[in-house]
Amino acid sequence: MSPDPWSWQPAGPRRWEQATSLIRLDGADTRRFLHGQTSAAIESSTPGSWIPTCCITATGRLRALAEVLVDDEGAWLLLGEGDAQAVWHSLDRVLFPADRVRLGPVTPVRRITPLGDALAALPQAPAGQWQALEQGSGWLLGQQVLLLAEAALPPWLAERTPLTALEQERWRLQQGLPTAPGEINDDTNPFEAGLADRVSLSKGCYVGQETLAKLATYDGVKQQLRRWHWQAPEGSPEAAAVALAPGTALFRLEGADNGASGSSSRAGQITSSLALGDGLWIGLALVRRQALQDPELRAGEGSQAPALHLSRPPAFVDPPVGAGRQP
Repeated sequence: MSPDPWSWQPAGPRRWEQATSLIRLDGADTRRFLHGQTSAAIESSTPGSWIPTCCITATGRLRALAEVLVDDEGAWLLLGEGDAQAVWHSLDRVLFPADRVRLGPVTPVRRITPLGDALAALPQAPAGQWQALEQGSGWLLGQQVLLLAEAALPPWLAERTPLTALEQERWRLQQGLPTAPGEINDDTNPFEAGLADRVSLSKGCYVGQETLAKLATYDGVKQQLRRWHWQAPEGSPEAAAVALAPGTALFRLEGADNGASGSSSRAGQITSSLALGDGLWIGLALVRRQALQDPELRAGEGSQAPALHLSRPPAFVDPPVGAGRQP
């Protein structure tokens, strides 16, 4: 029986740091503009709102994960995972002289998430709202802190030990948080990546809306993000890990509803992987809908290929079904 690595928690008071980017938009039309260029409903939001959303292409593909921080003069567009410069250029291309919007440059910022012990005593912004930190150094988003690149950490975060690079990636995979290029790219849409809560299907026309509405209306989401783990047999060669590289095709096990022949069938592909030591591996994969109920899939064809144990990530939000129909 393969060990379950998903109960891991960082020991002690810790923090997770991510490099992110901000784009400032000023002007009376900022909310209307972002409403049409991202997947969430922005136009009717009020100053102080913090709105998770996605930047997507005209065909509904993921360009970046984003969040909008609305204020009286405009908004900040926070870009976590994805190509911030590509998003900036896409916004700049569709801005017209008549639009009352000024587009600022891409600014690097740090996003810090407290983890581990003693979380209850930390400052926290109300749900769906942001709060400014002292001296204009950044923002509080829930218990997360967004800091300008040169700003010092608040004392309550500075005393928390940062996660190592391996621990940061382990935490991301354990939660099922998508990142570029494995899960955020020109081939995936928000519903496949478990981001349905960042998509509005009722706000009207926006970039990629038609594609996402069709996927929701006709149950057209063909794959979903899942996490996997695998324990290498004792004494197995290191070369076995090659089969777990991102891009590796997944196949259903022999006899897993594969028809009369019992032959294996393509079931998805690995998108992220991480070696934890002692032969234990974890990762994420995009799994085709016909294999979503399979407890195991093989990384490669044949009975000797590693059999990966699958589970649903806690951060995954199920795709909507039948919700894209227009009233």
